[in-house]
Amino acid sequence: MENSEKVLIKGNYAIAQAAVNAGCQCYFGYPITPQTEIGEYLSGKMQELGRGYVCAESELGAINMVMGAVATGVKAMTSSSSCAVALMQEALSYAASDELPVVLVNVMRTGPGLGYIYPAQGDYNQAVTGGGNGDYKVIVLAPSTVQECIDLTYRAFYLAQKYRNPTILLADGLLGQMMEPASFGKYPYTEIDNSSWALTGAKGREARAIYSCAREEKAQIQHIKDLFKKFEVITQNETTYEEFNTSDADIILTAFGSMTRNIKAAMKVLRNKGIKAGCFRPVTLSPFPYKRISELAQKGKDFAVVEMNMGQMFKDIKYAINGKSKAYLINRPCGEWLSVEEIVSGIEKIMEKNYAASV
Repeated sequence: MENSEKVLIKGNYAIAQAAVNAGCQCYFGYPITPQTEIGEYLSGKMQELGRGYVCAESELGAINMVMGAVATGVKAMTSSSSCAVALMQEALSYAASDELPVVLVNVMRTGPGLGYIYPAQGDYNQAVTGGGNGDYKVIVLAPSTVQECIDLTYRAFYLAQKYRNPTILLADGLLGQMMEPASFGKYPYTEIDNSSWALTGAKGREARAIYSCAREEKAQIQHIKDLFKKFEVITQNETTYEEFNTSDADIILTAFGSMTRNIKAAMKVLRNKGIKAGCFRPVTLSPFPYKRISELAQKGKDFAVVEMNMGQMFKDIKYAINGKSKAYLINRPCGEWLSVEEIVSGIEKIMEKNYAASV
């Protein structure tokens, strides 16, 4: 499916078809709600196209199969959800150290533990900070619409290949299950030449190998430093965010993923009520737009962070602000969307409290 016209499509199917359009040659997965439709869709599509598809015996098997596939230079991905992604953390640590372009889709469910299939945003820490061992970084992209499920799946494959770095598409159960009009179009990025490192057999050339660690201490230290230097380049080149009405805002509503939809609506309501509200939304959660948030804080902009967890992104906003302005948290865990009305009410209380404190 490569169509510039809009079609009505579910988020999970949009991600799956976008992976196909991006040139994904292998998919390895294990079913878990609310992302099972990704594997379901690809079980037919990949075979139809003569590409690789395996319903693995477990999430551990799936992520390690992806690592093996991408080591040969082909594009490959897996998808899962929350508690099952927790099982993949060791492999992500290996993939980061091996510099393998693994693509992982996490359609979040509520937690901790087994949790349930409600939409939630509790895997922010898991994705951004990581649960594997050692010092490593992954790229994390957070869509807010079904259209962005397509666009950021394309980008996930591109960035993974460009920087040889594991990349996570972090959606949630709402986006995975909802249907919206969206268009596909062709994969918009240039293909990356991986012939210098891919393990394709040593016939006609010297043998090469991929290691996750060096045997000598100095070499291992340098390897880790090089990984972080690479991520500095990623931060400079690929940090992405969107903002609205921040120039005159007294308070900036901040969210990631699907909650962005409601803060945009709340901003409009607040503006109509005479409260100068703006919006700021990180598209890349890793690298995080610390620099831009710090710039806004230096101009005296306060932030209200809205998220479906206990304040996981909130700590990064506070770190970026670094005491230059104030940060407030409007949140709820376990999957219930914070409604526009609740967000507006929360902002009004914040503004009333600030006004009372200033007189």
